[in-house]
Amino acid sequence: MESYLPRRIVCLQPSATAILRDLGELDRVVACTRYCVDICPEAAQGRLIVSDSWTADTSQIQRAKPELVIAAVPYQEKAVNEILRAGCRFLGLAPRTLDDIYGDIAAIGGVVGASPRAGVLIEQMQREIESVRAKTSQMPRPRVFCEEWGKPVIASQPWVAELVEAAGGSFLGEPGKQIETETIRRADPDVLVAAWCGAGDRVPLEKLVQTRGWAEMKAVKAQRVYCIPDEFLNTPAPTLLRGLRALAAAIHPELFPPCECLRCIRLLSSSLPPSSRVIK
Repeated sequence: MESYLPRRIVCLQPSATAILRDLGELDRVVACTRYCVDICPEAAQGRLIVSDSWTADTSQIQRAKPELVIAAVPYQEKAVNEILRAGCRFLGLAPRTLDDIYGDIAAIGGVVGASPRAGVLIEQMQREIESVRAKTSQMPRPRVFCEEWGKPVIASQPWVAELVEAAGGSFLGEPGKQIETETIRRADPDVLVAAWCGAGDRVPLEKLVQTRGWAEMKAVKAQRVYCIPDEFLNTPAPTLLRGLRALAAAIHPELFPPCECLRCIRLLSSSLPPSSRVIK
């Protein structure tokens, strides 16, 4: 049976690399993207760096001589064609919800012969999420807007909305859809969270507030505007638990300890240049 398991895997999306690492199967990965290395630094050692699911390149994939390619949305039709032209097994993922993510972990675990470990990993995620949900169940529910992109503004994915709800908040907007900045201003959320794809923890919170005319919003006046590194909210993998802890600390700081990956806006004065601080 072992002979049928892929020994050489190319990961075109960070979620696949993170899942394989957490399954104890990172040694099977022979090539991954630079975004995979951001979330899984140990993947940089001795592996080819290739283009991701959006810009996949047949020649790069073939150079790694894989037995399996794992990719995930977002795709371009051209990129999918490039993956298929490589001529090896292809596992394509398209998660939207937490249940989808659990299914992807189970699928990858099954492909590499690690189903029992995948089951444990899924149970660990579910247990921690439910623990946070139980702690916030009787608390007021601040209204929270989370965005995964800034130009245009796009609300975070459905799994982030689920995490916001578990962390004791009420998610504003339609997950994964574009929304106008004026619509957000009128909704006047209690908490704002920016986790831009590919931006890490570098979202310019002060500039964002100023250019959008959001200075009078509740969240801004209360200094409840946060940046969470995108790999902890936009990567559909067990790393979402770090994003959950950051969300919980932002939404209910009275219940949850400060989180090192949560950066908060700090507007000193209208007459002084803005700065930011990191909650440690």
